[in-house]
Amino acid sequence: MARSIWGGAISFGLVNVPVKLYTAVRKKDVRFHQLHAPDGARINQRRVCSEDGEEVAYEDIVKGYEIAKGQYVAIEPEELESLDPETTHTIDIEDFVELDQIDPLFFDASYYVLPDARGEKAYRLLLEAMRDAGKVGIAKVVMRSKQYLVAVRPVGEALVMSTMNFADEVVSQDELEGLPGPSENVSDRELKMASQLIESLSTDFEADRYEDTYREKVLELIERKAEGQEIVAPKEAKAATPVVDLMAALEASLAAAKGDSHADDGAKAGAKGKGKGEPEGEGAKAGRKAS
Repeated sequence: MARSIWGGAISFGLVNVPVKLYTAVRKKDVRFHQLHAPDGARINQRRVCSEDGEEVAYEDIVKGYEIAKGQYVAIEPEELESLDPETTHTIDIEDFVELDQIDPLFFDASYYVLPDARGEKAYRLLLEAMRDAGKVGIAKVVMRSKQYLVAVRPVGEALVMSTMNFADEVVSQDELEGLPGPSENVSDRELKMASQLIESLSTDFEADRYEDTYREKVLELIERKAEGQEIVAPKEAKAATPVVDLMAALEASLAAAKGDSHADDGAKAGAKGKGKGEPEGEGAKAGRKAS
């Protein structure tokens, strides 16, 4: 059984709903330890002073913020504690917004929010009202001496609270290089083909359809080695030839999605492209005529 990690209340207006938080996601990463290759012993990480090379006791370590190269401002624990946000044990909903107004870039970790025995009726009322309104609650909460911006939304028969990144934590696209410019125009035919391909691959999202195949292979490798099997690394596969004929690539992809038996021919035509001294693919000819 899952155990609650936080207890408090959801507050909206003058209404308080006693709730508990439960972790909604359990990561299943394969974790490795560092070993000494000759004898297989664990590697110990030691805290060493960069000035004298001596190991430093934990109680002699303080936090420092680098203000210039090699220059730090030391901060005492008591100084940080004086700035800790007040622990109110409430999820204070400040606004209700449309879910589609929140870009997924803002979401971080998620938690189930379940009612305390004293607040089941008020919890059900909030759940149903939010579902009927199609709204998401934007709130602030303090956990582990840190203040979080969160989104509270109905998912199935429970409320889910997702911690969010603040606006200044999300990288603006103005800082990116290599964004396509307005000169990179596409033809109507190319856009139509791309839209048809998207439509042919469209389906309902079913989480169980997608598996972490890499993690499964790593666990299988570990099991085989633990049983004493000798592992021979496979030869590196040759990289696929890049497709440079956009129309041919779209046509071949669409044909493959529809189960067309001529998909391989289209892919071959696209792979030829318009390289120097090579004949032009049929897909490229069609695309040029259309545009």
